This record gives sequence, structure tokens and C-alpha cells, in this order.
Amino acid sequence: MKNWWFIRGLKRGVITEDKPREIAPWSTEISGSGEVNCPTGAIRDGKWEPGKCIFCRKCYPNYRPTLNPYISTLHKSEKTFRRSFYLYVVDAGTCGGCNLELKLIASPQYDMTRFGIFFTNTPRHADALVLTGVLTERMNDVIKEAYEAMPSPKVVILLGACAISGGIIGKGIPSDANIIVPGCPPNPFTILDSLRKVKGG
Repeated sequence: MKNWWFIRGLKRGVITEDKPREIAPWSTEISGSGEVNCPTGAIRDGKWEPGKCIFCRKCYPNYRPTLNPYISTLHKSEKTFRRSFYLYVVDAGTCGGCNLELKLIASPQYDMTRFGIFFTNTPRHADALVLTGVLTERMNDVIKEAYEAMPSPKVVILLGACAISGGIIGKGIPSDANIIVPGCPPNPFTILDSLRKVKGG
């Protein structure tokens, strides 16, 4: 048979990672000491505030990544979504980095469907409103309308430094978010871990 590569692929299957074998260091927790010139004020008085950090590395070598990807902050989980969890994404004004990393959780490497997590194209079928980017003036009403169109119960997720604090280019999105996922952009493993947390595991 000529297509041995196809048979080998079937036998080996697609490898989905339980834990990341490799992770981008500058998307994980940062730790260190000393004075630094942080452009977003993410490091003050020796404390690192992940929601403001754009991982620009200006704090290096005083501060270094710890390789801990569990940096999201959970305010409230919703166990109603334990079996299935549908995400509706609104890009309020991004560079596209957060969107690319978010799409990666649907790839075979991360496979979000094994945890019952799916994307939807309409807020009427959504359980979670995922907001990315800085708040631009014209998107304010779009976000409100999307949120009001969603059925209850519903959750809000702020994804990336721009949505949380505005980063270096604008204003963050004011919201009572259930979970905050820092990063510029957040790596897919951090995103997937935070989504599992908000749906109750």
C-alpha cells in the first residue's frame, strides 16, 4: 500500500496534551525583586499585577518568568455549565493576538471539546461572553446588546491585558467579570484552564 503515512496516522492518533510539554515563558507568572521601569505599572513596590502586564520584558533580568501558567483570577464559577459551555467572543478592539490564541484551544493539541467547551456565533445560544481588546467607543453598545441577548445564567470573561486594564493603548472594559485571564496574549493552556475553572471543573 502506498499510503503508509495515513495508516501510521490512524494508529498513532492525534496527541492531545493534558499538560503543556512546552510553554512560552513570557506568558507565565513573573517573579523577582528590584526597581524596574514598567510601562504599564504592572510591577509596583515589588508586587506583580498580572492584569496590567504586557510581558514586554523591560523588567528583565530583575524579574523572570516562573513557568507557572495558572495566572487567571476566578471571581465566581457557574456549575450549571459543567456539561456544556458555549462561548460568544466579542473583539472590542484588539491587535488580533488574543483572538489567535483563543482559536488555538479548538486545535487537536488542546481540544476544548473534550471538556464540553464550544464556540457559538450568536449570543442567544451563549453561556459566556468573552471580551477581548480595549474598549472602543462604538463597541460599547455592541457589548451591552450581546450581553442582554444572552440567556441567564451567563458569565463574562475578560481575556488579555487590553480587556482587563487597557494595556498601553487604551481603556479596559468595565465589567463584573466572572474570570480574568491575563496575558499579552494569554497562552492557550492558561485560557483553557480558566474556562474549566469558571464552569466548575
